[in-house]
Amino acid sequence: MPDLANGRRVLVTGGSGFLGRHVVAQLTRRGADVIAPRSAQYDLTVPGAAEDMFGAHRPETVVHLAARVGGIGYNQAEPAPLYLANLLMGTHVIEAARTAPSIASTVLVGTVCSYPKFTPVPFREESLWDGYPEETNAPYGLAKKAHLVHAQVNAAQYGQRFAYLIPTNLFGPGDKFHPHVSHVIPALVKKCVEAKERGEDKVEVWGTGRASREYLYVDDAAEAIALAVEADVAPGTIPEPVNLGTDREVTIRETVETIARLVGFAGELRWDPTKPDGQPRRRVDAGRAEHVLGWRARMPFEDGLRATIDWYIANRAEAERLP
Repeated sequence: MPDLANGRRVLVTGGSGFLGRHVVAQLTRRGADVIAPRSAQYDLTVPGAAEDMFGAHRPETVVHLAARVGGIGYNQAEPAPLYLANLLMGTHVIEAARTAPSIASTVLVGTVCSYPKFTPVPFREESLWDGYPEETNAPYGLAKKAHLVHAQVNAAQYGQRFAYLIPTNLFGPGDKFHPHVSHVIPALVKKCVEAKERGEDKVEVWGTGRASREYLYVDDAAEAIALAVEADVAPGTIPEPVNLGTDREVTIRETVETIARLVGFAGELRWDPTKPDGQPRRRVDAGRAEHVLGWRARMPFEDGLRATIDWYIANRAEAERLP
C-alpha cells in the first residue's frame, strides 16, 4: 500500500506516550502533519476539552491513544480510576470527533484485555463478546470495548468513519519500567538487569509461568496504525475490529528465561504461585489486518527483546520515571 498520509493533518492523543511516540514518528516519516497535544494542555476526562482541542488544531484525522494503563498489580490496586479515566477519554474524543467539521476519520486503539477470559485460541474478532474479560483486566478492557460500541452506533446513525485496532501485548524501546505501571516484559527486564548488577542469586516472578502472551513490537503496531490512517477508514474499507498480532504464543516462563539469558542473569527464577497469572492464554488471529491493511508484524521476538534491553540500560532514568 503506498504512503497516503503525505500532507494530512493528523492529531494523535497520547502522542508522548510509549506507543504514541512511535506512531508520531511513523506518521511523520510518511509525510503527515502531526499534532500531539499533551495532557497538561487538554485533560480529555473533562467535558469540552476534546472539542477545544479539535477546534484549536482542526485535524483531518484523529488517532486516539491516550490511556491510563498498567500491569496486573496496578490493575488490582486502582481499578476504579483505571475504568473511569479510560472510559471518559475515549467517550469524549469519539463524540467530539463526530461533530468536529474538519475531522473525516478516527482511528481507535483497543486492547487484547477486552477479550473473554477463556477465548478460544487464536482469538478471532467475532469472539470479543462471548464472555467476561479476565478479572484483573476487566475494568480497562470493558472501558475500551465501550469505545467500540460508541463508534459503531455513531457510524450507524451518523456515518462517523472509524477504525478500531486491537493490538496484543506491546513491548519495545520507550516502554514504561516503573514498577507501579510496567507490564510483564519491562518489569522482568528491570528485575533481571538489577539482579545481575547486584550479584543476586534469584529473581522473584509472579504466578506459575504457565500463562502465555503474544508480544507485538511497538514499531510494528505503529505501522499498522499508520496504515489505518492512510486507508482513511471510508465506509466498508476496514471492518471492525481488527486484531494486531504476530501469531506467536510465548509462555511467561519462556519469556522470563529468554530475558534472563539475554541479560546474562544466571541465578534462580523463583515463582510465586500465590500471585495471579492473569489471562491463561493469548494469541490472536491477525488475518483480517493482513487482508484489509496489507500488514504483518516483522520484528522477531528475541531481536525486539534485545533492542528493549539495550534501550533500558542506556536510558535508565527516563525508563523508570513515573508517568
